[in-house]
Amino acid sequence: MRVSVVGAGLGGLALAQGLRGAGIEADVFERDPGIVARFQGYRLVLNPTGFRAVRDCLPTRWHPLLDEIVMDASAEQLILDPRLNEIGRLGAGRTGIVVDRQVLRHLLLTGLTVHTDATLTGYDVLADGTVQARFAHRDPATADLLVGADGVTSAVRGVLSPRTTPTDTGVRFVIGRTPLTDEFAGLSKAYGSKITGDGVSLLLGAMRFRTPPKQAAEQLAPDVTLPDIGDYVRWAMILPSNGSLEELTAQDAVLSRMEGWHPELRALIEQADPDNSTLLSIRVVKPGERWASGPVTLLGDAIHATSPTGGNGANTALRDADLLRRCLIDADEGRRDLLGAVGDYERQMFEYGAEAVRSSLEKLPAFAPEAKLS
Repeated sequence: MRVSVVGAGLGGLALAQGLRGAGIEADVFERDPGIVARFQGYRLVLNPTGFRAVRDCLPTRWHPLLDEIVMDASAEQLILDPRLNEIGRLGAGRTGIVVDRQVLRHLLLTGLTVHTDATLTGYDVLADGTVQARFAHRDPATADLLVGADGVTSAVRGVLSPRTTPTDTGVRFVIGRTPLTDEFAGLSKAYGSKITGDGVSLLLGAMRFRTPPKQAAEQLAPDVTLPDIGDYVRWAMILPSNGSLEELTAQDAVLSRMEGWHPELRALIEQADPDNSTLLSIRVVKPGERWASGPVTLLGDAIHATSPTGGNGANTALRDADLLRRCLIDADEGRRDLLGAVGDYERQMFEYGAEAVRSSLEKLPAFAPEAKLS
């Protein structure tokens, strides 16, 4: 069996790693001109399902390294005012496993065949049931299965399910990171909480490595090379939809909303790395009608993009990867046919994917009351 995966995000890479470990050939095609063309280094929280999924997709020899580069997450989820006074609670404290996206992505990239500058222009299902993917700047690639793991603007989805399109919630947010130094020790109670004022919400999260990733890889898995980064604070400000941001840098857009805020909060933004701060929109993709069964399917944000306020986007993509991996292994080992295996994956994925989108949108008004949820 041969599988073509379009998109080198966490879900697509986890699938490719899982298939590679089972002896199934998997090529990854990424439209970016290089693997590190875009910064993807923010912390994320994996729930038990997401962490187990990525662990099961990785070779067992890398499990000790994975365990060393994550941290346990525990936050009270308070609501604080701009001077860091507690004014409420968001709900039950959140727990899970914290991992850095950039570090995890480099681990997942290890040993894979990844073709960059590979922009998909379309695909054709051939007479023998295989599928040929066409690209703008490279020769076509033929496989038994084509997996669209290419995000919210998925080119694969545009052909497979053209009526399934992203919805813009109207909410914008700025995300960035700042080295975690002793200067910000006083902010510890704000990690995992929401700071609210002047119509905006600021969210903070600490990333503390048990062992620095580069050092951990050298000690535990010499065949893996991980980024040389240290502890940091991930921050994100959710902005009202009526703000004009076109002429502001990401940091200035945040600082312009923080007049009179606690000086440590302002210093956190001022000392952020401007190259790793960016303005993003919150768009969602809701799974619609199932497409006809065939040798093409979708994974992750390509079919169920969630609002980040749900904290379930990466978890759901990794769950997809592990489920599809298991289904394809069954097909490769003759326990079922390929289309039956893909159909089983899609039936389960549509159900929990739709729920992930719904629950993420349910949480969005607590951070952005003006969000368009229809």
